[in-house]
Amino acid sequence: MTDPQIVLTERVQQALARAFGPEHADADPLIRPSQFADFQANVAMSLAKRLRRSPREVAESITAELSDFPGTIEVSGPGFLNITLDNAWIESEARRMLADPRLGVGTSTPPQTIVIDYSAPNAAKEMHVGHLRTTIVGDSLARMHEHLGNKVIRQNHLGDWGTPFGMLIEHLLDIGESAAVEQLEAGQGTEFYQAARAKFDGDETFKTRARARVSTLQSGDPETLRLWHVFMDATVRFFNKVYAMLGVTLTDADIAGESMYNPMLQQTCDDLEAAGTAVISEGALCVFPPGFTGSDDKPLPLIIRKSDGGYGYATTDMAAIRYRVHDLKADRILYVVGNEQALHFQMVFAAAKQAGWLPDTTAAEHVRIGMMLGKDGRRFKTRSGESVKLMDLLQEAVDRAAKLIEDRGHDEATQREIAHAVGMAAVKYADLSVSHDSEYVFDFDRMVAMTGNTGPYMQYATTRIHSIFRGAGIAPADATAPIVLAAPAERALGLHLLGFGELVSQVAADSEPHRLCAFLFQTASLLSTFYEECPVIKEGVDPETRNQRLALCALTLRVLETGLDLLGVPVLERM
Repeated sequence: MTDPQIVLTERVQQALARAFGPEHADADPLIRPSQFADFQANVAMSLAKRLRRSPREVAESITAELSDFPGTIEVSGPGFLNITLDNAWIESEARRMLADPRLGVGTSTPPQTIVIDYSAPNAAKEMHVGHLRTTIVGDSLARMHEHLGNKVIRQNHLGDWGTPFGMLIEHLLDIGESAAVEQLEAGQGTEFYQAARAKFDGDETFKTRARARVSTLQSGDPETLRLWHVFMDATVRFFNKVYAMLGVTLTDADIAGESMYNPMLQQTCDDLEAAGTAVISEGALCVFPPGFTGSDDKPLPLIIRKSDGGYGYATTDMAAIRYRVHDLKADRILYVVGNEQALHFQMVFAAAKQAGWLPDTTAAEHVRIGMMLGKDGRRFKTRSGESVKLMDLLQEAVDRAAKLIEDRGHDEATQREIAHAVGMAAVKYADLSVSHDSEYVFDFDRMVAMTGNTGPYMQYATTRIHSIFRGAGIAPADATAPIVLAAPAERALGLHLLGFGELVSQVAADSEPHRLCAFLFQTASLLSTFYEECPVIKEGVDPETRNQRLALCALTLRVLETGLDLLGVPVLERM
């Protein structure tokens, strides 16, 4: 089966070549959905001036070359092409789609190696809401690329190294390893950090110990490294609780924190300096990638080594990009990181190209993540002004979901399971349905609503179809009757579903999960209209019509469940 817009694009381009010459074969037909037909092509308007002919004359010439088209084409107004597909063609493609295990989703040819850098919490502090969007968006992109047959390498770039670990290890020694582990595993990393920081700021003896501990850590002292592992292992165990609750696919094998690159940093600096890519400026080793200037119009430096000999984020990121290209053999690297890092990554990518470490065959892209806002339009924080703990926020989502579905006759265990699924769907879908580079308001009341473009509404759409099949007494997989689209609501739903396969490929190519959300929401909306206008199992529906509509329901269910799974949104059979 084929996306109708792809079919139309190819047919119109072929007609353009026949009507006006092969040099016009690649022109964009400008095909869009239309309220007057299935689609409208506006290419005649854009070509008319170049051809020195009227738009309507151009449109009529195109139409004349589409005599074998599976539908009708009418020239409207000054030169618009209104295109209506034959029902028989839509039905044939829908039947093929129902029989296809992949629902028309292709595979990457050849498959690529996609490195995705996402989540990346700071091990010295608690996971907070700022990590939510990077984790959810990154995970959805990983799922989609794997579905397309690409090799996905997840990279959880933890903040697990640096000077704060001196005071954190000393505080761990002060309170004892078992007490520290208990606190960190309970998700009290922020409290642990704050206590260590207070001692560092107020106790000179502790400050001296902490600074000395940084030196022993960086020098590879075995006992210090053991203590660092105690801290990190406990912290990661808590991170994994958050990941498990969210249902994301990150594992310990995906951890590639700052500590991993620490042995590479000196060589990174030496190689850049030896190649002349990095130069000493005011005591620091810097790369000056072309095209970047500061407010004073002077070249803007990417500092690779500080004047005091220390390393920073740029050092680690330059080492990481070389490792990902050279060792991981990445064809494409996606950095799912906040908007505020845009300039940093632009300069890192430019510096890596300047050094020859990022060849033209590898794409490095910053998937920008916008800020999460509260209802007041400001950065989402607690009333006291602190960052909201991510686990607390997720638990509140589950608690609200439990109230949403209470008194529906479920036993306690089922109630908990459904509440968890609904709560995570509410949080994840609300995030994914907004363009990732946009700010969005975190609003529980809207997120858990059963109406509108929300996760619970999408889950309700799938449970509604499962309910139809329970009433019919058959499993969705057994609904294999030919799809017939007699009623307008059936036709609209069937035509829409044909776009699923191409859309998934486009979403992965452009890193835009919100477009998949929009497609699925439209699917659910068309399903609702179909449900109201086309009875499936009600008394009086003849068996043939019933089976045909069950087949359309089965196809719709598979599209919804597959799409939601690619987003990482849990699906349900009952609510």
